[in-house]
Amino acid sequence: MPARIILIVCDGLGDRPIGDIGFKTPLEASRKPAMDFIAANGVCGIMDPIAPGVRPGSAPAHLAIFGYNPYEYYKGRGIFEALGVGVDVKPGDLTFRVNLATVDDHLTVIDRRAGRIGGDDSRMLFHLLNDELKIPGVDIYFYPGVEHRGVLVIRGVGLSWMVSDTDPEKDGEPILKCRPLDKGVEAERTAELINRISFESHKILSKAEINRRRVSEGKPPANAILIRGASFYEPVARVDERYGLKACCVAGGSLYKGVARYVGMDVVEVKGATGTYNSDFKAKVEACMKALDSYNLVYMHFKATDLAGEDGDYRRKIEIIERIDDALYMLLDRVEDCIVALTADHSTPCSIRTHSADPVPIAIAGPDIRVDDVGRFEERLCAKGGLSRIRGLDLMPILLDIVNLTHKYGA
Repeated sequence: MPARIILIVCDGLGDRPIGDIGFKTPLEASRKPAMDFIAANGVCGIMDPIAPGVRPGSAPAHLAIFGYNPYEYYKGRGIFEALGVGVDVKPGDLTFRVNLATVDDHLTVIDRRAGRIGGDDSRMLFHLLNDELKIPGVDIYFYPGVEHRGVLVIRGVGLSWMVSDTDPEKDGEPILKCRPLDKGVEAERTAELINRISFESHKILSKAEINRRRVSEGKPPANAILIRGASFYEPVARVDERYGLKACCVAGGSLYKGVARYVGMDVVEVKGATGTYNSDFKAKVEACMKALDSYNLVYMHFKATDLAGEDGDYRRKIEIIERIDDALYMLLDRVEDCIVALTADHSTPCSIRTHSADPVPIAIAGPDIRVDDVGRFEERLCAKGGLSRIRGLDLMPILLDIVNLTHKYGA
């Protein structure tokens, strides 16, 4: 087995200076000896997951990090969500990501995540839609994901993924009408179908006993769905075919499992890995270490840093960073015989509560690394490191070269 690679992605880890903590970022304000050890014993830099100035979505950012050009391979988010929750997607299936959301009587979005509804309430509402939402000519399937998230799969003929989202992407705006994005009759028919699904779902969910109970408990009702990320499934070359690496994924969120499955990684299911604030980080790291016995590329994802950024909660982001770091401490002995790459898929500054184009820090440690002078894993310090500034598509070639799996270019 060739040298092993551990690729650690802390979602939304990058941030901007915050006045309340001395104009430090949450990463700079955190106590994180394990991350700092990787930086101090490796080569550091900053990375634009897509390109400078481009705000990355998580799916295209991960494609780039895995070495798949997102401008070529990214054709909507829905397929990744579907694969991530274990849907047996068929050729020609139309897939979407959906949110359970709270809207008022005018269909204005009050909360895009319905109070981050989850558990039995979320599952039962998606099952209710499966039972009651029927439209002649197509088969409609809803699958619950993590918290408020789910997947919509539509099976039928004459469908197109070239349609717009109904999600306004911020609270206080009305649910959008789905529009065709090309002039084909398939896109027009699909847009009409999505608008009908959106309307019928609101009618069904508004009458649900679960939502009446939630309102009585002072919780926001999940009385609508927001539909986005239309896509079809198109197979691609697997990572083992492209790189000669047997790869697996350790993650909690369905999107990240889905992107991993899309590129041919096995998914290691970990009890307690939820993709939420309460995810069991140590269980993930233990699963990662065990996976090294069978795989030579282990991708491990942590979601909660992104959640804290989206919530604008820098204190919680610091807490999450320190919890992740505590778990990563178990991996430090493996730096002697593994390549450990630590980075993020994008920045989620607490000040704006969404993704930004700010580059993310990256550190690579392990045997035969040209160690630089960076001593801590932080945005501004890593910018001074030996990797300089790279793009996401550069990462896999760099890692493959370190483990001697690349070929000489030219004579």
